[in-house]
Amino acid sequence: MQLSCFKAYDIRGKLLEQLDENVAYRIGLAFAQYLSAKTVVVGGDVRLTSEPLKLALTAGLIDGGAKVFDLGMTGTEEIYFATKHLGVDGGIEVTASHNPIDYNGLKLVKAGSQPISGDTGLFAIKELAESYPQSQVVQGLLRYSDGMVSTEDFITGKSSVSTAKLVASQHYQVTSTSQAYVEHMLSYVDLSNIRPLKLVVNAGNGAAGKALDAIEEQLLKHGVPVEFIKIHHQPDGTFPHGIPNPLLPESRTDTANAVIAHKADMGIAWDGDFDRCFLFDEKGNFVEGYYIVGLLAKAFLDKDPGSKIIYDPRVFWNTEDIVRSAGGVPIKCKTGHAFIKERMRADDAVYGGEMSAHHYFRDFAYCDSGMIPWLLVAELICTSQKTLSNLVKERIAAFPSSGEINRTLSDPDAAIKAVLAKYEGSSTFIDYTDGIGVEFANWRFNLRKSNTEPVIRLNVESRADIALMEAKTEELLALLK
Repeated sequence: MQLSCFKAYDIRGKLLEQLDENVAYRIGLAFAQYLSAKTVVVGGDVRLTSEPLKLALTAGLIDGGAKVFDLGMTGTEEIYFATKHLGVDGGIEVTASHNPIDYNGLKLVKAGSQPISGDTGLFAIKELAESYPQSQVVQGLLRYSDGMVSTEDFITGKSSVSTAKLVASQHYQVTSTSQAYVEHMLSYVDLSNIRPLKLVVNAGNGAAGKALDAIEEQLLKHGVPVEFIKIHHQPDGTFPHGIPNPLLPESRTDTANAVIAHKADMGIAWDGDFDRCFLFDEKGNFVEGYYIVGLLAKAFLDKDPGSKIIYDPRVFWNTEDIVRSAGGVPIKCKTGHAFIKERMRADDAVYGGEMSAHHYFRDFAYCDSGMIPWLLVAELICTSQKTLSNLVKERIAAFPSSGEINRTLSDPDAAIKAVLAKYEGSSTFIDYTDGIGVEFANWRFNLRKSNTEPVIRLNVESRADIALMEAKTEELLALLK
C-alpha cells in the first residue's frame, strides 16, 4: 500500500482518500516498531475524526509493543511537554492544524520531544507502514473493535476501536499532565510584573480554550490581574466560525472587533492545535508574526546575551538587525517545525521564530508553543509600560513586509523558474535555503512551495520603504498570474 499523506516534516492527508483508521493503525504499528518504543503518549485536537484516528493509532502502537498514555483532547505542545515530562519513548498528536475541515494528520516526536522529519526517520516509518499486509491491519483493528464503522460514521467521529477493549489490553491508560504543563508555561514570566490587563482571546473553537482555562485558573490563584474576554472559546470540531487560521485575513475580523469593542490591551488568536498564536495590538491591528520574532529575540538576548537565535528565510532583515544589535548570533534555517527544532538543538539556540507565528524555546525541549509567546509579550507590555503597537511600530517602519501571500497555481515549479529568470540577473544575492530568496540593495523576496498545501507562498520586504515593498509585491503577483 502506498501512503501519500507523509510530508516533509509531518503527516497530513485528505480524509478517506489519504488518511483513515487503517492508515492510522499502520502508522502506530510502524512508529512503535521503528523506535522500539515501549511507552508513547498520544492526544488529538477537536476535529471530529481526531478521536477515531487516535484510537486506531493507539491500537497499532499497542500491537507494536508500546504502552500508550492518552491525554485526550490536547494541543500539539501538550504532547511535546508530556513526552519529555513523562520520560516516554515518543509522542503523537492527531491534528491537521489549520488545514481544511476534510483533512487530518499526525505530528510525531521521539524521546525528549525530538522531532521526526524526512531526514530523521519519518520516511523510514512510512516505508514500514506501507509494508504490512492489509489482512494484518484489519485483524489488528478488529482485535480492539466491536465492529468496523462505516465511512459516514467515521467522518462524524465514531470509532471502530473500543476504548474498553484498549483498557482491557492493560497497555492503555488515560492520563493528564495539565497541572505540570501550566506550571511550566507560567515559569517563563515573572507574575509579579503583570499589571492589570484585559486580553481578548479567540480559541477558534479549537483546542486552545481548555488549556487557556487551566492557565487562567492558576493566574487567579496567584492573584494576577488579567481579565480574559473569550470568543469562540468552546471546542467544536465542526468549526462553526470557520477553520481557525489567523494567517487568513478573513479569520481576523472577530478578534480585531472584540479588541476594539472591549478596549482591550491585546488580542490573541490561535490555530486549531494552538502551536501558533497570533497577536493584535490595542487598536485591533493584526501584528505580523515576523515582528513578534524580533520582539521575543530581543527579550531573550536581554536575559541571555550572546545567545543564538534561529529564524526562517522568508523574511528576516528585521530579525537579523535586532539580533546583531543586541549582541546575539542570528542563524538562518529552512522553514518547518522539524527543521527548526533540529537546528536549535544542534546550535543550542535559546529561541527560534518563524514569521508564520511558530515560536520555539530551548527550555521547552526546543519545541514550539502557542502559549509562551503571548505570556512573554504580556509581560513586556507591563514592564516597558508601552502598548503593543508602540513596541513594534519602529520595526515595522524600518522593515515593512507584505505578509505571506498564498496563490494556488497549476505548476508552481514553472512559476518559480519564471520568476527567477526575471530577477536573477539584477539581484545581489540568491538564497536557496527554502525556495528562492532573491535580494537587492533595498528589497528582497522569498518564493516557495508549501510543504503541507497545494499553494505557492510569497513574502516581500524592504528597507524603510513601504511604497517600494508594495510596488514590488504587485509586480511579483502580476508575474505569478
